[in-house]
Amino acid sequence: QVQLVESGGGLVQPGGSLRLSCAASGSIFSIYAMGWYRQAPGKERELVATITNAGKTNYAESVKGRFTISRDNAKNTVYLQMNSLKPEDTAVYYCTANTPTRLWWGQGTQVTVSS
Repeated sequence: QVQLVESGGGLVQPGGSLRLSCAASGSIFSIYAMGWYRQAPGKERELVATITNAGKTNYAESVKGRFTISRDNAKNTVYLQMNSLKPEDTAVYYCTANTPTRLWWGQGTQVTVSS
């Protein structure tokens, strides 16, 4: 089993920044990639960014150049640095961890971009 705990969400003005954190625990040795998804009201959940154990990253087109995913393997933590935030970035953000058997999900953290 893998447990994921997110933190760092909140309310920010357009153009502002936030950093999300996700700490993994449990069977962390089996994790080969981690990432972030988001779900806005009335919309489907979508991939935001992923990072492999080797450090290879992948981003949704809508966040390229604004968001940066990174990880601290010593702390078993993945981060999402979000800059130049827009109202359309408002969503619940979920941390994920890929293992050979399944994709694990965190409980989600709310990000609201509004003036």
